[in-house]
Amino acid sequence: MDRAKFILDEEDMPTAWYNIQADLPEPLPPLLHPATKEPTILPPPLFVEALNEQEFSTERWIDVPEEVQEIYRTWRPTILHRAHRLEKALDTPAKIFYKYEGTSQGGSHKPNTAVAQAYYNKQAGVKRIATETGAGQWGSALSMGCMFFGLELKVYMVRISYNQKPYRRILMETWGATCVASPSEDTNIGRTILGQDPDSPGSLGMAISEAVEDAATHDDTRYSLGSVLNHVLLHNTVNGLETKKLMEEQADTYPDIIVGCVGGGSNFAGMFLPFVKDKIDGTRPDLRIICVEPTSCPTLTKGPLAWDFGDVAGMAPIAFMNTLGHGFIPPPVHAGGLRYHGMAPIICHLRKLGLIEATAVPQMATFEAGVTFARSEGILSAPETNHAIRVTIDEALKCKQTGESKTILLAHSGHGHFDLAAYDAYLSGKLEDYDYPEEKVKEALASLPQVDR
Repeated sequence: MDRAKFILDEEDMPTAWYNIQADLPEPLPPLLHPATKEPTILPPPLFVEALNEQEFSTERWIDVPEEVQEIYRTWRPTILHRAHRLEKALDTPAKIFYKYEGTSQGGSHKPNTAVAQAYYNKQAGVKRIATETGAGQWGSALSMGCMFFGLELKVYMVRISYNQKPYRRILMETWGATCVASPSEDTNIGRTILGQDPDSPGSLGMAISEAVEDAATHDDTRYSLGSVLNHVLLHNTVNGLETKKLMEEQADTYPDIIVGCVGGGSNFAGMFLPFVKDKIDGTRPDLRIICVEPTSCPTLTKGPLAWDFGDVAGMAPIAFMNTLGHGFIPPPVHAGGLRYHGMAPIICHLRKLGLIEATAVPQMATFEAGVTFARSEGILSAPETNHAIRVTIDEALKCKQTGESKTILLAHSGHGHFDLAAYDAYLSGKLEDYDYPEEKVKEALASLPQVDR
């Protein structure tokens, strides 16, 4: 019988992260200063120098510090599974593999960068970090990372998720972090937003503004981001490098299609960047890489490619990315962390170059796919991951129609053990689909910064 799982020995875990910026056919557009609109580095008061250097580096390989490798080894390498039971349930000739990141202590891919960022802040003498979190996976992961390196952490959690997912807050607090609902009374921007709308559900853009203000007004504090930026995607390539090695050396195959969910982009980019290099250099020109997002937050599929702020208050750098507008407030759906107004510039750039593609799927269909996956493979997936599972199943069913035996690789970002309320809402018939309206996208264009480039 074909093997059901593939795993590397600890000594075979990657010891360097892969930096796609060394191999891009065209360089990334610069980040712009929010006030001058001129090219800038990350704001020096917010990020430590090591992360600034990684953000703009064009070195192909960046060494993983031994202290980070040591903590990685508490859950890495992670397992590559062959989804035999899902294939049988779908009656498809497709071969489905999934790399499961849910075995980390935080339950997702997020510790890949959380541990690294906590390490670099500790090395720089930082005492305290401020950050935001949407569904709570990033806040949980950074809480764990800061615990390992003895750092204080303040987390601003999007209010709708803070209310939907109290167990994420408890997990953060158990690891020693302080977590508040955003918008909060703890910052000037939070108080301003609440003054205008006391019942604001919050957004990642708002929470980012609060965390940035917190870091900028405390001398002992730096800011940390869990997605979007280049160094965050870089740290997550440890997963893609493991996966590529496993597929080529143990599974003796190579994917025809790679599928993953995208919100800010860190999970899926970490998986596909080591593979997209093969497409860039021409060795695998037919490889399809599919980014999946919710129809409720269709950043890539409806948002224009434009210059925009990374946060609501316009304190973060301006990036050239697909965006729904920095004032975007997501509907209170169960899309988890896939509700950021923008997207990682690397992902937007690769899509512009035609190297990757994007699609959006509705909420009900994603939970249907998640239940199918749970009832075949036995894993209760995060709502974010369900978006990628939906498209994985759809592509496998296309193979059933055509008779093709394509190899599909799913980037499985984490478990859904803290999302049982969302599953309950689905199973009890309380969920509804929501398509973000085109007129809202057009309204957002009016608030984009005017950049003459």
